[in-house]
Amino acid sequence: MSETADTLSVALFGEIFMADQLARARLGKVLPKGMELSHFSVLNHLARLGEERSPAQLAQSFHVTRGAMTNTLNKLEWAGHVHIRPDWDDARRKMVSISPAGRRARDTAIAALSPMVADLVDDIGAEKLRAALPVLRALRQKLGEPG
Repeated sequence: MSETADTLSVALFGEIFMADQLARARLGKVLPKGMELSHFSVLNHLARLGEERSPAQLAQSFHVTRGAMTNTLNKLEWAGHVHIRPDWDDARRKMVSISPAGRRARDTAIAALSPMVADLVDDIGAEKLRAALPVLRALRQKLGEPG
């Protein structure tokens, strides 16, 4: 890697990591009491899909271990935000769906996040953010490839 490419990659990943850390901190402050970012992420994913997923599928989607996903799902189930049932076709597996209470919790979280996100869009500008999306999406896809 050339010195210029090396400098570019260090600057790029430095900005991504810092933006990630700052975004997580801000989001954590505005989420409803007791809701963690991982909980919101799973609820949002299930709400957008509109269908059940197995814990293994969810773990794969979020690039976390099955144990980490099981921990998150147990907390969500305890809070009444997801339903976990046996898979009727394979009793060894379970299936997870968002509950009505989980959908309400997700909607409450989105309502809490919306003003912060709107402020960012206003401050940075919708056109700049729209222009950044294809690059960020390509970077995510490339990083998500088996390697």
